[in-house]
Amino acid sequence: MLDAFKKAPLAHRTLHDVRGGRPENSMTGAKAAMAAGYGLEIDLQMSSDGVAMVFHDDILQRLTRHYGRVNEHSLAELSAMRLSHGDEGIPTFAEFLKLVDGAVPLLVEVKDQDGALGENTHGAEQAICADLKGYKGAVALMSFNPHSVANCAKFAPDIPRGLVTDPFLADDWPDVDGARLTELAGIPDYDRVGASFISHNVNDLGSARVGALKAQGAAVFCWTVRSAEQEAQARRIVDNVTFEGYLP
Repeated sequence: MLDAFKKAPLAHRTLHDVRGGRPENSMTGAKAAMAAGYGLEIDLQMSSDGVAMVFHDDILQRLTRHYGRVNEHSLAELSAMRLSHGDEGIPTFAEFLKLVDGAVPLLVEVKDQDGALGENTHGAEQAICADLKGYKGAVALMSFNPHSVANCAKFAPDIPRGLVTDPFLADDWPDVDGARLTELAGIPDYDRVGASFISHNVNDLGSARVGALKAQGAAVFCWTVRSAEQEAQARRIVDNVTFEGYLP
């Protein structure tokens, strides 16, 4: 089921380039990736009225000229906002799926909706999986939050799912309890959530746990590769890379 994701490299947050007028997670960036033959990696946040939006951060400031949390704003409000460094609004997941329409593999990260990688994901997965009903292309779902991955199994059991994994260092996760970070660093939930892959931090690919999962049969992807040299090193271990800032 993951064969399509082991071929063309995956453009991280679409093939974005602010100098070229292609913001992160934008329709323009998706079109550029598809034209170049790359797969796509995107992120989902939720609107206040429960609509999946293609957007990375949980706050608006870095990527738009607006302020506040994404989940404090409705679909109508978010759709009216312009992405910085481009001339388009924040797309919905449904709009994005219609654009891609199976042309390239689509790796979808469900951003943590709990805030501390806990159980309260506010029903995001049900809405996301509803958008995917009837989608015919290669698609896979993943999250740093194992609870989100488990919920995806309930609502879309036939869609491949995986864990986004990391050393989970305290400096990188200031809002998450240290004990929880230590727990997650061991990737204990892989079997429990029915994962078939991990997407791991490229700077930690030598981890013994990554090696053990690969030996177990897990597909191993990585984030985020930023040079051809880094890609060559990563490919000694991984099945595919998520990249930005250069063209593989």
